[in-house]
Amino acid sequence: MNIGVIGLGLRASHVFNAIQKVDSSCKITAIADQGKMRESSHNTDIAFYANADELLQKEKLDGILIGTRCNLHTELALKVLPTGIPLYLEKPVSTNMKELALLKAADEQYQSPVIVSFPLRFTSLVQLAKEIIDSGRIGTVEHVQMVNNVPYGGVYYHSWYRDESITGGLFLQKATHDFDYLNAVLGMHPIEVSAMTSKQIFKGNKPAGLTCKACDEKQTCEESTAFDPVNADLWTHCSFGVDTGNEDSGSALFRYETGMHAVYSQNFFARRGAGKRGARFLGYKGTLEFDFVTGKLQVFMHHTPRVETYQYELGEGHFGGDEELARNFIDMMQNKATSKASLKEGIFSALMCLKAKESAETKKFCDIGW
Repeated sequence: MNIGVIGLGLRASHVFNAIQKVDSSCKITAIADQGKMRESSHNTDIAFYANADELLQKEKLDGILIGTRCNLHTELALKVLPTGIPLYLEKPVSTNMKELALLKAADEQYQSPVIVSFPLRFTSLVQLAKEIIDSGRIGTVEHVQMVNNVPYGGVYYHSWYRDESITGGLFLQKATHDFDYLNAVLGMHPIEVSAMTSKQIFKGNKPAGLTCKACDEKQTCEESTAFDPVNADLWTHCSFGVDTGNEDSGSALFRYETGMHAVYSQNFFARRGAGKRGARFLGYKGTLEFDFVTGKLQVFMHHTPRVETYQYELGEGHFGGDEELARNFIDMMQNKATSKASLKEGIFSALMCLKAKESAETKKFCDIGW
């Protein structure tokens, strides 16, 4: 199968590696990425284009992968959807409400095959959690507690992620994954949100544009990447400059039509063993909880002295979800399956994030209904 890539950065490269791991016959035959044009003379098997329009006009493809910066996802998806070519779209699908409305209209008009990059819903932990909850073993879920303490949070202040005009903020960057698997497990969507964000750590008076390598505190700063052999040239900018964007913690409270609510909290200055990502689902009969970091899922029965424990060795790439996501995309290109992470779900997850952001900014409850 011939795949075209629009924006071949680190994430898109990782996604394609996962695709090839599942099916080595898949190959990139076209790339639209100005930054990669210099490679065109070294790789004659791939056609290089300066923009997506030219790629779509000239290439016959089995699938397309969009892996650009976040603020371009909607614009490029709107070019691909009319073609009907199976599309792998990175999250978030949109970074503002205007673009989200355009994407929703295009999805309804073309109904093209799209899979959104939501690997967490494909993981063994989430799949088992949904199976147990759907069985009724813990009763109807009446409360959800979710947490994401990000131990590698520095990337959101050192690199291009610090630019909120590109990312749309950290609900869209991180929580969109968690909101999606929440929707997948519950099988329903919230109707209202109240949210709050804080910026308590990654702020300061260092000059704009300062890099870790040029800082006079690079030897003592806990966040310095100046001597990091892996990230020194990727995570370059000071986390305590006047131009450092993004909140460093945020929480959202969702209300559902049934009357239940779910709470989510994320943090970006936890480090090492404090890292945690998972959820606790509570019903009257029992409580189910899991943590992606440990690979453990437990079911605590409320009325009998029994605890069920499941231990997984989760794979690489979003705890093994990337490979399953790639498998679904390959099946879509071969007309063997439909998307298990549809554009409709990508749109709703982005909507939840944008409404959470709006709530945090206005200090009001916000309706999520479309």
